[in-house]
Amino acid sequence: MLMNDLLAALKSNLNGRIRNGELTERNLARRIGMSQAHVHNVLKGARILTAEVADLLMLELNLTVGDLVTGEDLA
Repeated sequence: MLMNDLLAALKSNLNGRIRNGELTERNLARRIGMSQAHVHNVLKGARILTAEVADLLMLELNLTVGDLVTGEDLA
C-alpha cells in the first residue's frame, strides 16, 4: 500500500462518516483548527490532503493505520 492509497482511505473513511451523520465538515474543521471550507475542499479532492492534516485528523478521531487498511491492502 502506498501513501496515496492510505490518504485516499482516510478521505473515504471521513466522507463515509459525514454521509452517515457521524460527523459534519464544520465540526471536524473546528476540532482540528481549520476552516470548514478547507476541510470541504480536501474531502472533495480540490486540495491535497497533506501528511500534517492527515495526522491531525487521525489523532482527533483516534484512527490508526490499521483502521484504514484491509488484509487485501497489505498483500
